Amino acid sequence: MTLREFREEVWLVAHGLGTLDLEKGSAIAIDMPMNVRSVIIYLAIILAGFVVVSIADSFSAPEISTRLRISKAKAIFAQDYIMRGMKSLPLYSKVVEAKAPIVIVIPARGLELCIQIRDGDIAWHDFMSRVKSLRGLEFTASEQPIESFSNILFSSGTTGDPKAIPWTYLTPFKAAADGWCHMDIRKGDVVAWPTNLGWMMGPWLVYASLLNGASMALYSGSPLSSGFGKFVQDAKVTMLGVIPSIVRTWKSSNCTAGCNWSSVRCFASSGEASNVDEYLWLAGRANYRPIIEYCGGTEIGGGFVSGSLLQAQSLAAFSTPSVGCSLFILGSDGSPIPRDKPGIGELALGPIMFGASSTLLNADHYQVYFKGMPIWKGKVLRRHGDVFERTSNGYYRAHGRADDTMNLGGIKVSSIEIERICNAADDKILETAAIGVPLPGGGPEQLVIAVVVKNSTDENPDLNQLKNSFNAALQTKLNPLFKVSKVVILPDLPRTATNKVMRRVLRQQLSPKL
Repeated sequence: MTLREFREEVWLVAHGLGTLDLEKGSAIAIDMPMNVRSVIIYLAIILAGFVVVSIADSFSAPEISTRLRISKAKAIFAQDYIMRGMKSLPLYSKVVEAKAPIVIVIPARGLELCIQIRDGDIAWHDFMSRVKSLRGLEFTASEQPIESFSNILFSSGTTGDPKAIPWTYLTPFKAAADGWCHMDIRKGDVVAWPTNLGWMMGPWLVYASLLNGASMALYSGSPLSSGFGKFVQDAKVTMLGVIPSIVRTWKSSNCTAGCNWSSVRCFASSGEASNVDEYLWLAGRANYRPIIEYCGGTEIGGGFVSGSLLQAQSLAAFSTPSVGCSLFILGSDGSPIPRDKPGIGELALGPIMFGASSTLLNADHYQVYFKGMPIWKGKVLRRHGDVFERTSNGYYRAHGRADDTMNLGGIKVSSIEIERICNAADDKILETAAIGVPLPGGGPEQLVIAVVVKNSTDENPDLNQLKNSFNAALQTKLNPLFKVSKVVILPDLPRTATNKVMRRVLRQQLSPKL
């Protein structure tokens, strides 16, 4: 699709939004796979002066409902189904179950819907028919102050409710700056990164490619298939973004064998801790092009630590703070260790970061990110929550979360969210603790559930049955992508003097046993 064709489609959808009679600044949600239509809708909402609410298409109805409630969304765009190979997974029905406001329903295939929709909901064909006479007519952008919200995204906290993080009109430039500075994205490039608009890397991909004059390559289907590998080849992708669990599957299945990835100038990796062996294998798919490690957060709008094409890269490590960011590793006394010294500890960030969030919709921003943090040169440092190591040769390595959240397949989730569901999964359970445990050789965290049973004399509960119960409950009520790797039975959970579960202690105890 050319830029002209793309722009005219965005204009047309923006005109269509005017027929919904919503106040400027209203929130409009998107719950769709990341495809051409969803990207067009995303940019049209912003062009017309509304606020996008990003919802991942993998979420259950309760999770969709929570995000619609917190954001006060007035409408939502959703597909009727999600196509996974030959399977059709219902999406519109989940949105209806979530008691969504007005839904504009897009067919996953063809032009016409094959389902009945609620009274008041609008089929995509009918929505677009309202403005067909305006095709080609430029839509005059709605001017907004720079601090106005453009997008509401969600990131799990430790309270069980997802944090609602607003992006402003400045945040897109943070994403674009990172792409230009660290991945060298430029005019003529073709950028691919399997993701979704419900996660920050979806909007990041839109801005990092288009604002830098590059093309976006969007694949309809699973990135774990040989079809995706051929798509990268045929689209002549120059910058390929991945998450480590995708690379692990490619390596084990060898599904990219025979693909010519010689057009790739660099890879980028985000979402989880990566593995040296797997990334050496990945580099070998494209004549050992560099892999830029990239770590950030939804609340930052991009990365805080990254690799760079201007520096020698070390596999599964970061070489520099991201442009405009400063990093501090806190020692055992809670103070930053000297920047020229190696060490490991909780990561803190300099408080001034281009494009980073300054407010939350449903929590106290200061309480979450600044309260109790050390002061450096008169400024309170910003909390992030990851444990980081600075090596003797100046590189950085990630060691997972320091707080009660974890990273599962690139999705940050609260332990409390998982425990709430697991506690109700079986009558024998007294309480559970959910922790993310890294594999010994590095790579994505594995979900381990520590269980205390009600009847302490039952020394041999069926661990496979518990594991299956947990997986069924989590995949139904939270996210179908989550999977329990191990269940362990404990007589009790370690707690602080104020009765808080010490998940960090459990993580240390169970890491060697996985």
